[in-house]
Amino acid sequence: MTLRFVPLSELSSGQRAEAARILREALAHMPAAYNDPGEAEAEVAAFIDDEDREAIAALDGEAVLGWIGLIRTYDHAWELHPLVVDPRRQRGGVGTALTLALEARAAAAGVLTLYLGADDDYGGTSLFGRDLFPDVARKIGGIQSTARGHALSFYQKLGYEVVGLIPDANGAGRPDIFMAKRLTPPR
Repeated sequence: MTLRFVPLSELSSGQRAEAARILREALAHMPAAYNDPGEAEAEVAAFIDDEDREAIAALDGEAVLGWIGLIRTYDHAWELHPLVVDPRRQRGGVGTALTLALEARAAAAGVLTLYLGADDDYGGTSLFGRDLFPDVARKIGGIQSTARGHALSFYQKLGYEVVGLIPDANGAGRPDIFMAKRLTPPR
């Protein structure tokens, strides 16, 4: 497999449809993720049409294997959202390669920190189903992945760390876990 990275905006209409399918299928385990008709297609279009967003697709030949997006939220910190790899191609290095490509893009633009939200709305971590109040900060320290495939473990292997969370963001006992990585030392 020879990966080639291209901006999502340069994909053909058929490849954009594949990017939407990958988004839908890669996040199918999450109850509210791009299941409504046209929702995944609208998300792909947002990364082409919105000037505060951009995305990189990984291609093998002309086949879309996955894609990663960024949202310019602060001058020196951007949000990584989403990272999706075709379920048939997961655990083959595509997600890691996309993440590293996005990190290089952000660092070259002077971004100091890349951050993301790793929702747990399906039971992928030790925080799922728990009432995290009071003393949320103490409970963050003991977080662990409990289900293969939760983003927490993947991003920790790439140097991201948990920097906070919002309890009940996705419903009772379903937190959004914030992770971040410093890309370049502050000047």
